[in-house]
Order: sequence, then structure tokens, then C-alpha cells
Amino acid sequence: MAGERVKMAAIPGDPPLNVVMTLYLAHAEHLRSPETAKHHARRVEPWTRKFRASQARECAAVMVADMLQGYKPATINRSLGALKKALALAYQRGETPEDYGARIRRLPENNARDVYLTMQQVARLADHASESVRAAIWIALLTGCRRGELLAIRTGDIKPDSITIRAGNTKTLRTRTVPIVPALRPWLKFVPLPINFEGLKSGFARARVAAGMPGVNFHDLRHSCATILLSLDVPLDVVRDILGHTSIKTTERYAHAMVHRQRDALGRLGALHQALTPAAEKAR
Repeated sequence: MAGERVKMAAIPGDPPLNVVMTLYLAHAEHLRSPETAKHHARRVEPWTRKFRASQARECAAVMVADMLQGYKPATINRSLGALKKALALAYQRGETPEDYGARIRRLPENNARDVYLTMQQVARLADHASESVRAAIWIALLTGCRRGELLAIRTGDIKPDSITIRAGNTKTLRTRTVPIVPALRPWLKFVPLPINFEGLKSGFARARVAAGMPGVNFHDLRHSCATILLSLDVPLDVVRDILGHTSIKTTERYAHAMVHRQRDALGRLGALHQALTPAAEKAR
């Protein structure tokens, strides 16, 4: 009828995957860590520009084969997740006849890590870092903060005796308060850190190589905070609250890790003892 607006029905098509990914980039603006989400999405661009939405599974297969040469499954899965979400958004908007992302399967992960640094190792790492990255390293160790939490701290979050880690910046979506210890105070003048996610990532990568510690990840500082605290006889529930774990079981894995390290150390001590024990005494 004249004067009435006619709503046009969306006609499903087969858009290029790089066009589909723009839906995710817009969606990422409303996520807890938008810059991190966008980073994982942009990583797939070399592959998505070669395929269309209906070829999502083929694109993912090529992408995984290429990325496995330089990335771990957990990292690849984050990018696969961005691709799957973009395809789901395209389907919801009527731009594709089906959710092609449902055809994509994530890789199995083994996220267990047993890299726990001593204070001396952290110091060596920090000594090889730029000023801002050095500050990030020590703040991470002395607070147990994740990288995203660390980058989100602002001057207003720092109180005379504590730092507020806001819910929107935490993995658990819960606000927590971290006390400020004397060793932490000199590094707080660098807050907010004058670097972004990519700057911290690349700066830390250079520092670990220069320090002769290429296998260390930034997140290992959080693990190390936990194990160092436990080695100082800090109760598990206190470590749980500092790290912001929702369950004590998550914190207990650090205690188990310490037991494994102690067992390994004692095993090596036992091997040394056996090597020095006379054969006749071993036979008794």
C-alpha cells in the first residue's frame, strides 16, 4: 500500500568469509576484552579472504594445518571460536541459509603447564625487558593478575592500600580487591600501562628470548605467584582469593604441581644416592 514501509525479507547468500568476520568485529565491541577478541579474529584474515561462508569447514582445515606450525591448539581454538561466532551471527541475520560454523570442530587441548618461576628467574626476565614490560612483569607477579586484568587497571582503581580489579575485566566477572604490598608500590607509577595487548605480547616475547627463557609465557607469572605463595605456607583459601578463583579446586592444582616438583627433586636425589652406594650395600 502507498505510504507504508515494506520490510524486505533477507535472502540468504554465500558471502566471503572476510566479510562475515566484520560481523564478529562489531560484536567484539561488547565483549569483556574487545581488543583481545579482535586480535584473535584478525589472525584468521589470511585464510578467510580466500573462502566463502559455505566453505567454512575447508577454510578451517587449511587454517589449522598452517597455524599448527607456530601456534598451540588453545590459541588456534580462540581464532576458530571467532570464526564460528561470526558465522552464527551471519545465519541469525539471514545472510546465510545455515550456520556454517556448526561444521567447524575445535582442536583437543592440553592446557596443563608446569612452568613455575622462582623469584630469581622472574628478576632475570624483568631485567631483559623494557621499562613498561618490566613493570607489567612485577605487577603480574605481585598481584596474580591476568594480562587483561593488568592492562585494564586505571589510576582510579588504585586505593591507598589496595587495587580494585573490576568485574568487567575479570575472567570470572567478579570484582576482587588485591592488597598493595611495599614491593608493588614502585611499579604502580606505570599504571595505566602505556602499552596495549600487542605491545605487551611482543615486548614480553623479546624479553624472554633475551633472558634465555623462550618457553615462558606471560600467564606463567600468575602461576608462579600461586606456587611462590604456597611455598611460603600461605593457606590455599588465601591464594584462591588473591587469584580470584571461584573454586578451591582450581587453586589446589598448584599444590599438586608443587608435590610433583618435590617428587621429581627427591627422585633425582635418590638416583644420586644410588649411584654412590656400593653394589654390595644395594644387594642387602
